[in-house]
Amino acid sequence: MKHIVTGIIANVDAGKTTLSEALLYQTGNLRNLGRVDNGNTFLDTDQLEKKRGITIFSHQANLEYNDLSLTILDTPGHVDFVTQTEQVLSVLDYAILVISATDGITSHTRSLWNLLKHYHVPVFLFVNKIDINTNMASQILSQLKSELDESIIDFSSDNMLEDIAMCDESLFEDYLQTSTISDEKILSLISDRVIFPCYFGSALKLDGIDEFLQGFNHWTQEPHYPDNFQAKIFKISHNDKGERLTWLRILGGSLKPREEILPEQKISQIRVYNGEKFSTYPTVNAGQVCTIPGLVNTYPGLSIGENQIDTIPTITPVLSYALDLNGNDIQTCLKALHELEDEDPKLHVTWSEHLKEISVQIMGEIQLEILEQILLDRYNLNVTFTKGNILYKETITNSIEGVGHFEPLRHYSEVHLLLESGKRGSGLQFENQCSLEVLDKNWQHQIISNLKAKEHLGVLTGSPLTDVKITLLGGKASNVHTVGGDFRQACSRAVRQGLMMLKENNDCQLLEPWYRFRLKVDRTQIGRAINDIQRMHGTLDEQQVDGVLTGIAPVSEMYDYATNVRSYTHGNGTLELEIVGYYPCHNSIDIISHQKYDPVSDLENTPQSVFCAHGAGYTVDWKDVPATMHCEYFWNGMN
Repeated sequence: MKHIVTGIIANVDAGKTTLSEALLYQTGNLRNLGRVDNGNTFLDTDQLEKKRGITIFSHQANLEYNDLSLTILDTPGHVDFVTQTEQVLSVLDYAILVISATDGITSHTRSLWNLLKHYHVPVFLFVNKIDINTNMASQILSQLKSELDESIIDFSSDNMLEDIAMCDESLFEDYLQTSTISDEKILSLISDRVIFPCYFGSALKLDGIDEFLQGFNHWTQEPHYPDNFQAKIFKISHNDKGERLTWLRILGGSLKPREEILPEQKISQIRVYNGEKFSTYPTVNAGQVCTIPGLVNTYPGLSIGENQIDTIPTITPVLSYALDLNGNDIQTCLKALHELEDEDPKLHVTWSEHLKEISVQIMGEIQLEILEQILLDRYNLNVTFTKGNILYKETITNSIEGVGHFEPLRHYSEVHLLLESGKRGSGLQFENQCSLEVLDKNWQHQIISNLKAKEHLGVLTGSPLTDVKITLLGGKASNVHTVGGDFRQACSRAVRQGLMMLKENNDCQLLEPWYRFRLKVDRTQIGRAINDIQRMHGTLDEQQVDGVLTGIAPVSEMYDYATNVRSYTHGNGTLELEIVGYYPCHNSIDIISHQKYDPVSDLENTPQSVFCAHGAGYTVDWKDVPATMHCEYFWNGMN
């Protein structure tokens, strides 16, 4: 039997969970068809999900249809929980993207499409609620082609083969001669994301479900797996018994209880969930999704096995909120939040000893409301959060060789790093160009590991550094005095010293998050809307649709603008917002001045180096390190 893992993905209210319910019911895996508005769907098992009527956490269901064994991972639809959706994408064979015929393509739909492209996930589309707009199928298909991809094909159309052939020039020539395309070729085109099958129906009324199941069964193929054990972790959760559950997909080999897949951690039990219930398995094989209780130090994106690379998420929160204890014990709150951070690392829970304050990072107001409710329901903590601050980042606009030296008595290390500006959205990248004649391989490995393990901060406001490539050029160790921790110190100082040199030349840049917006108002209110966008330092797209304004604007200016839109349009206007990334800060001078960050006083991230003379260590200012360092510059771009 063919085993496929798929994720059902959609904008909120598109009918994603309803489609999951319909697939399970139509294949005989459910006796009764549940409804989201009745709070009795098979997959929304959490009480908070039933109360809210939205999916908050990813859930698993399993079904069989003809020769297809299908694992469904239902994902959250609301934009505030997109980090939960992204966790799932790295373990999918195919995705099912649900489009609402009534809402069409939203900004969140476009973001999901881009995420699927980033993870190279083949996509089937299901246009839902077509019963409400029975004559709109061709119009919606045209919109899908123009706004998502021209190679989205109606697989229920009589012209399906011709439309497929039009997506590839060489294929079209063959089709003209033979008037056919082999199933093997179509399967390959789908799995390679050259074409995207599209189906239409109504999940609530079970219209089009049989056709979709037949198509999905026929046009999917099981991947080939290696013999050696490999796995990808995509979710961490805690059940009502307090068990910590690690969710993973087996990508090679097999897994049995009592085996050790992580250092000194043996598998006590293997579970396969179906909704809120599970069965224990003596063995799980490549392709299957399973859950293991009791593991520690696992996290979403962790890869297990040879030549496997951890998945680095692309979505990051842009707002920071401080916890208002409301009389609760601070340590109890911190413990609860760290457990929730274990499930969603993007919460990034931090404790400021100086401010005596706990803060979290959040995608939006709905996520914040859910977080407060979870803390109350699960931990009996009635807390609130104060209004959020914008999460800034920093980058560089030029290249520099930074030097860090750490030589207190009986310690020694020196590191030379090349800092270069990276592509927007690339995060931090690390490379090693150090010769073995300069530094031993083990020291090089320690340096790269230390660079990757630390959150590097900029020197303008102390915000996280991003879009920078850091390359190890060289350094020096002592056969007698160097120990592992020395290079950790030297690495950090080298990065900071380089940043301070760039700052002196005005080559450091403050970044802020920006929204892509879609604002729909009455024609008579367009002038007011344009003035608002300009006042918020937004930029309008060159081409605009009548009554609809699109463009980008800073989150700091626009994140509470929806209230104004509802007011001046009397509830008739709509504003869609989606984080588009980090761009240069529109008021960086004001922000830097307000933050009053002193990089030299940040002792945990100091740019200063430590040298030794006459049996004692002494501190050297970052400006004077180039004249004091023991190695010459390695980079020929230096003066």
